[in-house]
Amino acid sequence: MEELAISRSPDQLDELIAQVRSYHPHVDESLIRRAYEYSADMHAEQKRKSGEPYVTHPLNVALIAAQLKVDVLSIVTALLHDVVEDTQASFEEVAGLFGAEVAHLVDSLTKVSKITFSSREEKQAENFRKMIIAMGRDIRVVLIKLADRLHNMRTLESMPRDRQIEISRETLEIYAPIAHRLGIYWLKSELEDNAFRYLNPTAYGTLKSQVAETRTDRELYIAMVIEILSRRLAEADVKAEVTGRPKHFYSINRKMEEEELAFDQIYDLVAFRITVETVRECYEALGVVHANWKPVPGRFKDYIALPKINMYQSLHSTVIGPRGQRMEVQIRTREMHRVAEEGIAAHWSYKETNGGGNDHHADPETERFAWLRRLIEFQQNLKDPQEFLSTVKADLFPEEVFVFTPKGDVLDFPQGSTVIDFAYRIHSQVGHHLVGARVNGRMVPVRYRLNSGDMVEVITSERQGPGKDWLNHVVTARAKSRVRQWLRAQQAQRSRELGISLLNGELEQLGLSVAELRNSRRFDNVLKEFSQREVDGLLAAVGYGLTTPAQVLAKLLTPDELKLYRAEKQPAPASPASKERTAKEALRAAENAVVVSGLGDVMVRFARCCNPLPGEAISGFITRGRGVTVHMVGCPQGLIADPQRRVPVIWKDGDEAPRPIRLEVLCVDQPGLLAAMTKAIASAGVNISTAEVKTTGVDRRAMSIFELLVKNASQLSGVMHSLATIDGVIRVSRLGHLDDRRY
Repeated sequence: MEELAISRSPDQLDELIAQVRSYHPHVDESLIRRAYEYSADMHAEQKRKSGEPYVTHPLNVALIAAQLKVDVLSIVTALLHDVVEDTQASFEEVAGLFGAEVAHLVDSLTKVSKITFSSREEKQAENFRKMIIAMGRDIRVVLIKLADRLHNMRTLESMPRDRQIEISRETLEIYAPIAHRLGIYWLKSELEDNAFRYLNPTAYGTLKSQVAETRTDRELYIAMVIEILSRRLAEADVKAEVTGRPKHFYSINRKMEEEELAFDQIYDLVAFRITVETVRECYEALGVVHANWKPVPGRFKDYIALPKINMYQSLHSTVIGPRGQRMEVQIRTREMHRVAEEGIAAHWSYKETNGGGNDHHADPETERFAWLRRLIEFQQNLKDPQEFLSTVKADLFPEEVFVFTPKGDVLDFPQGSTVIDFAYRIHSQVGHHLVGARVNGRMVPVRYRLNSGDMVEVITSERQGPGKDWLNHVVTARAKSRVRQWLRAQQAQRSRELGISLLNGELEQLGLSVAELRNSRRFDNVLKEFSQREVDGLLAAVGYGLTTPAQVLAKLLTPDELKLYRAEKQPAPASPASKERTAKEALRAAENAVVVSGLGDVMVRFARCCNPLPGEAISGFITRGRGVTVHMVGCPQGLIADPQRRVPVIWKDGDEAPRPIRLEVLCVDQPGLLAAMTKAIASAGVNISTAEVKTTGVDRRAMSIFELLVKNASQLSGVMHSLATIDGVIRVSRLGHLDDRRY
C-alpha cells in the first residue's frame, strides 16, 4: 500500500480521533489520518459554495458519523465519500490504498451520475433506489448518508434559493423519516428543524421569536415541574432522574397546523423525561404521575410492552400539569434511554478484523430491519424509479399501529393503514381477492382503518379484484404497488383486446386476422421498428392509440397485400367543413401550454387530481379518445397508468396562460383580515375567480377558500408566502394537489 505523507493535522481531525477513541479505544489512528490526507489532496483545488476548502465537508461528515458510534472503516468512508464522484480518484485506487470494503462503501455512496435522465426528479429517485439497495447490503451506507445530509443542511445558506427548497423537501420527506426509523431522534429533529427553516422561513422566524419571548417563563415552569416530580417520586420510593426539554420548532409548527392552533394556544411546549433503573419502576413512576395529574384520554402509549420497529421503548403520557397546562411525560429505563439516544448504534456489536477496523454488519433477520427488507422487495418489483420513490415515502411514516393475526402474531403498520394493507401484508393473492374482514369478531369493510390491538381475519373471494378506489384507502408501499400492478395489468389486457379488434377490422377485407399473422410469426419481424419486445406490447400500443393500425400494417403486410389494403382505404375528398375543423383543431393544439414529444399535434388536457402548473415537473399519458393527459410527476393517479402509455411532455417556453387553482386559508376571525388577504393576492398580480368564507363562531376561526388564476408555480408560491405573512393567518394550503403544499 502506498504511504501518504501526514503533513496536516487540523484541530477537527484530532477531535475526530479522540471521539472515535472514546467508544473504540484500540482505534487505528494512522488509518484515519491517511484517509484525511488523501481526501485533502484529492479535493485540494475545490471549494464549497460558502468559499471554504471542500475537505471541511468530509471532515465534518466524519465527525457526525462518529456521534453515531460507527466503526473505523465507516469513519474512513465518510472522509472519502466524495473522492470517486468529484475528483480524479478511482474505485481501484481507493481499494488499493484503503481496502475493498472501504471502496465498496464509497461506491455505494457515489450518486448515479453517468446515466442520462429525463428529469431531475427521475435522477433523485434513482439515486435513492441505489441507496436503498446498498442499505440492504450494509446498513453503514445510510448512516454515512445521514451524516452527509445533516452537514449539508447545516451549511445550506450558501446554496441558491431553489436548491434550498429542493434539498429541504427531500430531507423532510426521506432522510428525516429514515433517521426516525433507525431510532436516531436527535438527528431526525435537527434535519426537520433545518428543513423547516428553509421551506418556510417566515413561519420559522416567527415561531423562533415567539419561543424566545416565553423562554424565561418556560424555564421557571420546567424547574417547578422537575422539583414536584422528583419529590413525589422520592416519596413513593422510586429512584429516578427527571429532566425537561423544549420541543423542537418543527414539531411545534406541525402541531399548530394539525390541530389548527395559534402559538399562544400551544401549552405543551416542554416534554419531561423520567429515567429509572428497572421496567417495574417505569410503571411505578407512571402511577405517581397519574396520581398527581389527570391524564388526557387517548394520549397514553405503552412502547415498553409494544416496542416500535426500531426497538424504541418508553411510556408516553400527556397529563394536565400545574397551571392547567398540558405536558408530555416520557418514562424509560437507562438502557431504553441509551437506545433512544443512540438509535441503531446502540445495537452494534464490534468484533476485530485483520485490517484493524470493525465488522459493523447488523443481523439482517432482526425485527427492527423488517421495514428495510420490505423496501428492498419493493425496489425489486418496481421498475419505475419515480413510482418507487413515491411508494417508499408512504412507508416511512413515523407512527405505527400494532394488530394481531388470528394466530396471535403481531404485525406493525403505518398509522392510517386499512384492512387492504393488512391483506397485502399476508400475501399478494390474499389482497387481490379481499372482500372484507372480521375485526375483533365484527364484520368491517375493506376501507376500515386499523387500530392498535385489533385482531384481524380477512375474507376473500376468487371473483373479487382490486378497484381504483382502493388506492384512496391504502397507506403501505406494498399494498399500493400491488394494487397499481393489478390495475395496470387490467388496463393492458383491455388495450390488447382493443388493439386486436382494431387490427382485425382492418385485416378483414384481406381475409386475414391477427391470430393468423401471429401464428406465422410475421409480427416478430417488425417489433423492433415499434420499440416493442413482444407482440402483446405492440397490440396494446395499438389499443392505447400510441400506434395506429395503418402504421402497423404498413410494416406487416407483403407488397401485394399492402397495395390491396391501400386501394380499399382510399379516403373520400375532404369537405370544406372538415378542412375547417382540422385547421381549428391544429390551432387549438398549438395554443396548448404543453409540448408533447414525438406525437405532433395532439389534444392535451390537465389532470384534475393534481392540477399541475408551469414550473412543476410533469409527465404525459396517452388516454384513449382524449389525447394526452398531463399529470404532475409522482401523482398517484399517474402512477397507476401503464408505463407504456407515458410520453415525454414539457412546458412551452413563454406560454403561461393563467390556470385555476384553489387555496384554503385558515385564520383568526377578525375585522379587516379578508380585505388584507384579497389585497395581498391582488398585489401579486393574481385574479380571484371565486371566494368563499366560513366562520366557526366557536373558537373565533375563519376558513376562506379562494379560486385563483395563476400563471406558474413561482407566482403561486409568492401568493402563498404573502398570505402566510399576514398577522392572524394560521395556515395556507393548496387544495386538490398531491404536494399538499402548506405555508
